[in-house]
Amino acid sequence: MGYKKLDKGTYTLIENEGGKTVGSATGKFIEKDGFMFRDLEGTGELLPYEDWRLTPEERATDLANRLSIEEIAGLMMYSPHQMVPFRPGGPFKATYNGKEFPDAGVEKWAMTDQQASFLKDDHVRYVLAMYLENAEVAAKWNNELQKYVEEQPHGIPINFSTDPRNGAAAAGQEYKSEGDDISRWPEGLGMAAQFNPDACLEYAKIVSKEYRALGISTALSPQIDVGTEPRWMRVEDTFGCNPDLVTDYAKAYCDGMQTTDGEDEGWGRDSVSAMCKHWPGGAPCESGRDAHYPYGKFAVYPGNSFELHKQPFIKGAFALDGPTKCAAAVMPYYAVSWGRDVKNNKNLGNSYSEYLIKDQLRGRYEYDGVVCTDWGITQDPADTIDSFGSRCFGVENLTEAERHLLAIENGVDQFGGNNDMKPILEAYEIGSKKYGKEAMDERMKRSAVRLLMSSFRCGLFDNPYLDPEESKALVGCKEYKEAGYKAQLASVVMVKNQSDPDAANTLPLKKGLKVYIPNRHIDAKKTFFRTPMPAVDIDPVDGMNLSPYFERVDSPEDADVAVVFMESPLSDGYSSEDLKAGGNGYLPIMLQYREYTAVNARKVSIGGGDFRENFTNRSYAGKTNHAYNESDLDNLINTKRAMGKKKVVCVLRMHNSTVPTEFEKYSDAILVEFGVQKSAVFDIITGKANPSALLPVQMPISMDNVEAHCEDKPFDMTPYKDSIGNEYQFGFGMNFDGVIDDERTEKYHI
Repeated sequence: MGYKKLDKGTYTLIENEGGKTVGSATGKFIEKDGFMFRDLEGTGELLPYEDWRLTPEERATDLANRLSIEEIAGLMMYSPHQMVPFRPGGPFKATYNGKEFPDAGVEKWAMTDQQASFLKDDHVRYVLAMYLENAEVAAKWNNELQKYVEEQPHGIPINFSTDPRNGAAAAGQEYKSEGDDISRWPEGLGMAAQFNPDACLEYAKIVSKEYRALGISTALSPQIDVGTEPRWMRVEDTFGCNPDLVTDYAKAYCDGMQTTDGEDEGWGRDSVSAMCKHWPGGAPCESGRDAHYPYGKFAVYPGNSFELHKQPFIKGAFALDGPTKCAAAVMPYYAVSWGRDVKNNKNLGNSYSEYLIKDQLRGRYEYDGVVCTDWGITQDPADTIDSFGSRCFGVENLTEAERHLLAIENGVDQFGGNNDMKPILEAYEIGSKKYGKEAMDERMKRSAVRLLMSSFRCGLFDNPYLDPEESKALVGCKEYKEAGYKAQLASVVMVKNQSDPDAANTLPLKKGLKVYIPNRHIDAKKTFFRTPMPAVDIDPVDGMNLSPYFERVDSPEDADVAVVFMESPLSDGYSSEDLKAGGNGYLPIMLQYREYTAVNARKVSIGGGDFRENFTNRSYAGKTNHAYNESDLDNLINTKRAMGKKKVVCVLRMHNSTVPTEFEKYSDAILVEFGVQKSAVFDIITGKANPSALLPVQMPISMDNVEAHCEDKPFDMTPYKDSIGNEYQFGFGMNFDGVIDDERTEKYHI
């Protein structure tokens, strides 16, 4: 036995022969039995939690018993979204020595005043990384902050986390993370469209390596909701509507993220803890309204398919084929799962439901990982229902401390979006009076052990430091970018390739043709945060070099072919203007482009009731709505008319299932994509790649058909049949030879 000492500049690395590699910025090590260990406690004696020879649970238990209640409360919180660096004008603010970044004279990776405060004073150790300028800056920022906490009591390292950050195209429906030098992959539906869990496994393995090179060791993913409700704004981040496909993808994703090759139990230096979401399934929001907002807080089950939505958790993420065995963490959704609490008959937000968390998740399914709430459920609610305020659904009458205690009683360990320990400490005091101090101490320590185990498993307590040059070389390397681009090509679904049954195929097209690509327009609307967004005109291929493919011309008359880019219909299911005009505020969410009146909508809503409303019926029956991007359809129709007999290719960026009735007949070929680079689309149009993907959802025949379906059931809509006779059913797709029929369609079917 022996060890080798390496000077890495800002930290020291020690490679133990036959043991773990340990790193320290303070240079405090302990030698015992021929091995070196970090002296995190500063005692000069090897303590159990410092001993990498012990199991993560043994180490976490030892450390949890050394922590104060304040330090445990710090573990139970998440930092605000962190930008590296914080620049003026961004959505989040921070200072450096009291100044904004441009005036502070600091490096891009410098620690902010706010970071120093919440790390030291609030004991926060879960930090949500959002914008990271590049891999080198991220690695140096990681080292800067890890050095700071190594000097704090117990030397507890930071567990950096992230929302998905490898998407090839912005989803537009959730505030996602960013990073430039990173591999790019399709959104969830695009991964699902490959009908290939092995492709998801490869994705997760690559992304986990990039995450760890950025300092990230917890992924706030995968989203394994079964995407049964086509109007739900987050369905594009799911793995589709087939519960078996979603279950297999859940396994592949968690195995790929969490497994370090060569480790007996799978956990190690390459591991990223997966936080699967959203228990017990967030997709069946009534009429597609999302539970980020009070007007969308109810998940409903008119098809009695509640158990189906739990399947990807209990048979997927909680039953992994790989050595880590189970997803490290789970996140309940904001939603009130209407009528599912058969024990207490209470309609509360999922994290506040004793039945769904304590009895089902912790009890029936014996889940013992971290349970972390979705973001912002504990603060007091906003005054208006059309808001992006706190989502304390069903417990608005409780204090913040009482809400925290209720969640803790249910088995919740961590509070997303809360970095204020005061209500947690107050909850502890209330709980101590209710159950006794000893019992409450044990309950808090139980959460501490679960939370610490994630960092021990990922090796952060042994070496949290990064080599910036190694990070720079790995993140977004050629191999990883090529793998992501290959997945993008494999995610594009071709659903039409002829103008009529007797016509020749439209695609592929020869390179060098003159192409007309119309600009797009989107009307003024509200953002994800419910703030106004002005109308915008968009060049679909802005910034792209088209010369390897076509010559772009300004008019259809000058073109040989047209490519029309469209986006699935964008609409809003709630209108403050409707409320002011005497309505209830609720409008239909649309999957068609033209104005729609919900003649056949549900007359009485299933869910209802809010302290801000004097009614319980949220129905929009008989009301009319419009799509903000209706002009997408006008673009296609006008282009087809102007082109005459010349070919028109429609490229649909599909966030949500779209009714093709309005646009299919104006298209000679239709490609459906779920978040890819434009070059991937043109590689397929010109035949460089043959489309191979399949629809991971149904494309319904009409909005009336959508209104008749059950939010919780898959495959209960009638698929659209096109002019060639093909049905746009789940699992349908074409290549240049015709309709695809292979082992994938045989395995995953309706």
